[in-house]
Amino acid sequence: MGFIEQLAARAAAIGGRVVLAEGHDERIVDAAGELVAGGGCEVTLVCPGDQRQPIHDELAERGVDIADPTADSRREDLADHLHQRRAAKGMSRQEALAAVEDPLYFASLMVATGAADASVGGAVRTTADTVRAALHCIGPSPGLRTVSSAFIMIHPDPRWGDDGVMVFADCAVLPDPDSVQLAEIALSAAATFRSIVGGEPKVALLSFSTNGSARHPLVDKVTAARAELESRGADFVFDGELQLDAALLPGVGEKKAPGSAVAGKANVLVFPDLNAGNITYKAVERLGGARALGPLMQGLAKPANDLSRGCSAGDIVQTSYLSLLQAKG
Repeated sequence: MGFIEQLAARAAAIGGRVVLAEGHDERIVDAAGELVAGGGCEVTLVCPGDQRQPIHDELAERGVDIADPTADSRREDLADHLHQRRAAKGMSRQEALAAVEDPLYFASLMVATGAADASVGGAVRTTADTVRAALHCIGPSPGLRTVSSAFIMIHPDPRWGDDGVMVFADCAVLPDPDSVQLAEIALSAAATFRSIVGGEPKVALLSFSTNGSARHPLVDKVTAARAELESRGADFVFDGELQLDAALLPGVGEKKAPGSAVAGKANVLVFPDLNAGNITYKAVERLGGARALGPLMQGLAKPANDLSRGCSAGDIVQTSYLSLLQAKG
């Protein structure tokens, strides 16, 4: 069984409820059908009443919860939750009730209040819209201020990471994280590795320098991130600053960072900025033949994930399973 098939089997064994925010979209409808046919989870489809079609009635007969955010009986409770979270920012109770009518907010609030385990959106709406709803409704994990992203990279060469599987972060959200944000990206990426891949993360904080081989403020940021992880007592092995070859190749790691618990064995790569992360994951995918799953949002108190607007129904199913693993894995 390949890694993708393992993900589906693990998610099905865990179960839970995923809420799909853009229930009027044909791809979302198809994904909901696939998810309930697989029997691995419960599904809520958020679809305003004026966009409801006969297919939604068919899905309801198959057990899908069809929620109209403009008329659902949960609206008042969800608005109360949002108002409590955002009142200090100036949001009135009436504004909260109006926000609940936005399917992205409705879906995120279902997760925030425990009515669903994870939400998935962004097939139609922008990443900014999806992230904003998640931050307003769910917020960051306790002890964190930084919401970032990660890709699960599945490489055909089993030498890399854990049998070819690695986590790359952050490749989609923060353009230029400072040292504290970089440390929090590492904390979240380690949690992503544990929940999605399984096993213990070995986190490399990447740079163009290894163990002081170069002096530059960009290197200082990475070493400061390592110090931040040390001060927080991170419960996983990490090292940095490390060059990519020192992080991945045992022979190079032994020469450049002797005695490191990570050098030559890294399965989580934390990039110093978005330029490095985004370029590298695409190069590994396009030139290296890896498959990139994601991006997954990380650092939120509960999972809310974003889709590409070019996604397929299969991508939505896959993201739903990954989201459930984040919630319960």
